[in-house]
Amino acid sequence: MTSSKIFIYLCICFISGIFISSFVLFSQQILLSFLIVAILLISVLWKYKRLTMIGFCLIFLILGIWRYQIVDSRIRNSELIKFTDLSQKITLIGIVNKEPDVRKDSTKLTIKIRDFNILATVDKYLEYKYGDKIEITGKFNTPQVFDEFNYKDYLAKQGIIAVVYKPEIRLIKKNQGNLILSNVLLFKESLRNVIYKNLSPPQSSILGAMILGDKRKISEDLNQKLNITGLRHITAVSGLHITVLTTILMSLLIGLGLWRKHAFYLSIIIIALFIIMIGLQPSAIRAGIMGGLFLLGQYLGRMSISSRAVVFASALMLFQNPLLLKLDIGFQLSFLAILGIICFLYFFEEQLKFIPESNTRSILAMTFSAYLFTLPVLIYNFGLVSLVSPFTNILVVPILYWIMLFGFVFTISGIFWPFLGWILSWFIWFILTYIIKVVDFFSSFSWASVTLEISLIWLVIFYLILGYFTFLINQRQKLKFLNY
Repeated sequence: MTSSKIFIYLCICFISGIFISSFVLFSQQILLSFLIVAILLISVLWKYKRLTMIGFCLIFLILGIWRYQIVDSRIRNSELIKFTDLSQKITLIGIVNKEPDVRKDSTKLTIKIRDFNILATVDKYLEYKYGDKIEITGKFNTPQVFDEFNYKDYLAKQGIIAVVYKPEIRLIKKNQGNLILSNVLLFKESLRNVIYKNLSPPQSSILGAMILGDKRKISEDLNQKLNITGLRHITAVSGLHITVLTTILMSLLIGLGLWRKHAFYLSIIIIALFIIMIGLQPSAIRAGIMGGLFLLGQYLGRMSISSRAVVFASALMLFQNPLLLKLDIGFQLSFLAILGIICFLYFFEEQLKFIPESNTRSILAMTFSAYLFTLPVLIYNFGLVSLVSPFTNILVVPILYWIMLFGFVFTISGIFWPFLGWILSWFIWFILTYIIKVVDFFSSFSWASVTLEISLIWLVIFYLILGYFTFLINQRQKLKFLNY
């Protein structure tokens, strides 16, 4: 067995340990017993390679379980917990460590206090920014658990363990955050001003979501239509967006005379800054890491590197925050999407050979590959299946390249040359209007989507069947997921 194959198995065992610990609580005595068994397998039976490998896998499984328990215990025993659910007001000092989340009637501030965060709901017109050190006075409460939504778990995966509503706030000092992030957010605000000055809703809200991460600007009505037509994914930064952005950057930088190697690494740096700009959202970080690793595999011409890198990246992210695996549907979808692309990209490209333009064919192949692998989880969690999704994606996904290209050119030009930005805004307006017309047309059919609920058992069965067909297809194409 090769070293790379051993490495990937150990990563999978670590992830499996986190998964098991997310649902089952193990005593320390049981874990120590398994650890002793693993050590005996390695030390006593070291001549038998298979048994030794089982011993190492067991150790990494236990490490995954322990890692989840450590993080879970830190949250439950946090010093901030003693300040929650009290009858009197408490005063704490912290730093606004994320861009304020402006809602329709209020603003959400994420405030870091020692090792954890609290979420403060304040008046919409209070102008606090990232990096502000503030004194906050109010009644801090544990997030609620509703019948249909576990708000406590939703916030826990973000490191938020308490909420406070309309507290008293006193600014102590400005600019206490990261200097790079502060400047990137200032640049983002300039881009935002250009978008909302030159475009009106819903065109402005779609572009803002795609290149700035401003998903909350999209109206509920439009969000529902996007769900019905299976196009909601175009408004959330994903591996597809990162791939499109990298393609644009690579073409531009090579066109400017850079060597391909230098253009590739400079593109990665720009993508990293882009992810910082949209607020270091977990979904964007996942898209950046997994999308970047997938592109690295393509750049080196070895897809097997991508498969190993995806598993390693997932293990790395789960080590940092093991709560993601159970509590973050976005993490599950990102992981499944990139696996779908790795396993089915070439299959769908073969089926789409009737499309002459290679970039369009590749983008559609990635979309269908990702959709196939994520569909069961989407049905299980949201119970909605779009019947028109294949048609709408064929009509819309190929022009994502032009939206992002013209979108960035328009916004950056608008900062330095407002008149040029206004002229370019008409080009992007026409493209965005086309998307809106497609969404309106297909969402108007009563049969455009159906409600479908499946149990956990059916979810497992579907992925077993999908895994079998993946094996057959990849055998035929001589592209195995773990082909070393």
